[in-house]
Amino acid sequence: MDDCLQALADPRRRQIVELLLEQDRPVGELVQALPIAQSGVSRHLRILKDAGLVHVRAQGQQRIYGLRPERFEELSTWLDRYRALWEERLDRFETVLKQAQSAKADKES
Repeated sequence: MDDCLQALADPRRRQIVELLLEQDRPVGELVQALPIAQSGVSRHLRILKDAGLVHVRAQGQQRIYGLRPERFEELSTWLDRYRALWEERLDRFETVLKQAQSAKADKES
C-alpha cells in the first residue's frame, strides 16, 4: 500500500489520475493538459504504473493509459478502517456539541 500512497502523494500524479478518471488517454493528451514536459508526464506515468494504479496499452503507435480500478478498491478498503475511526470521533463530537447546546439553551430559559 505504501507504493500506492507515495505515488498519489505528488500533486501532478493526482492530476493525471483525475484526467484518467474521465477516460483513458494517450500520453500526448496528458502532456497537453498539464503544464509539464512530456518527459515529466512519462516519468509520473511510470511511477503510477509501477504502483499498479494505471495500465498501458498500445494502440497503433500511441500508448494509451487508464486507471486500474482494482488498485483503487484496495486503497478504499484500506482507508475504510480509518474512515470508521474518523466517523466514530465525529459522532462523539456531535454528541458533546448537542449536550453543550442543550445546556446553553437551558441556562437561557
